[in-house]
This record gives sequence, C-alpha cells and structure tokens, in this order.
Amino acid sequence: MKALRESIINIIYEGATSTKRIRILLTPLVGFIFFCIISLLILVSFFLDRFFGFAEFISKPLEIMISMPLLILGSCLWLWCAGKFFKTKGTPVPINPPPKLVTDGPYAYSRNPMMTGLFMIMIGIGILFGSVTLTFLITPLFVFMSILEFKYIEEPELMKRFGKNYTDYKEKTPIIIPWIR
Repeated sequence: MKALRESIINIIYEGATSTKRIRILLTPLVGFIFFCIISLLILVSFFLDRFFGFAEFISKPLEIMISMPLLILGSCLWLWCAGKFFKTKGTPVPINPPPKLVTDGPYAYSRNPMMTGLFMIMIGIGILFGSVTLTFLITPLFVFMSILEFKYIEEPELMKRFGKNYTDYKEKTPIIIPWIR
C-alpha cells in the first residue's frame, strides 16, 4: 500500500514539476475527470434516494432558504481559491498547481479551502433537492476520503515540492475547517 501511495505522490510531483506544455495539456483532462467524479457522486446519490424510497427530508421553501447560502458561500469560496491560483500562474488542478505556495486569502485560514467550498456546494445541492443520501451519506464520506487523500497524497507531494515552507504553513494552518485543528 505504501508503494502505491509513493507512486501516486511521485506521479503528481512529476506532473506538477513537468514542462508547461505537458501541464497545459493534462489540466483539462484531470479537471474533467474530477468534475465527472463529483457529478457521478451527486447522480448516484439521487439514484440511491429513489432506489431506497427516501422522501425529501425538508419542505420546499426551507430547502431553498438553507441551501442557497451554502451554495453561494461555497461557490464564492471555491472561486476565490481558484482566483488565487490563477493569479500565481497555476490552476486548481493538482497537475498544474501554482509554482509558489499560496498562503494568503482563504489559504491563511485553511490548507484546503477550495475543498471546503466544494463540500458546502455538495451539501447545498443535497439540501436543495432534499437528497438524504447526498446530504448525510455521500458528502460526509467524500469529505472523509478527501481528507485522507489530502493528508496521505497531496500533502506529502506539497512537502516534497515546497519543503520547509510547507511544513511551517502546515503547522499553523488547519486542514479544512478554519477553527478545527
């Protein structure tokens, strides 16, 4: 298992430090794959709700009142993070990251605020459509798996690429939620 993890870390590192041409070619592909995974998780949730006969768990006006702030805040946070990456000549796609460590803006409060925004969006979609599965099963499971991926794949790659700068940043900044260390 450790060898597989090291191989994945090395693939990401090689991609992130490869030529600009290769990174530009791979960025849309890797971004599309990630988008497809998220979309598939949402669609599978809706299917499971129907399959198990789960009724919407919240009334219509309340769905909108609760979900809209989550969707808006999550989208704004995700876009703010993406904007930070674009300003430093990188993208949100791990194969074409910023060439320097981004530690300001939302990254001053969380090491992975982009995923925090995505989690808010997924829960917002779950609430908006009254999906029990997306809100209470798939999104929390995705959060857990994302944290594992971040801790065991992404962070070792970031430490390999940025060294002590990342280690210092990691020590003072929470992983996902700003007030939880």
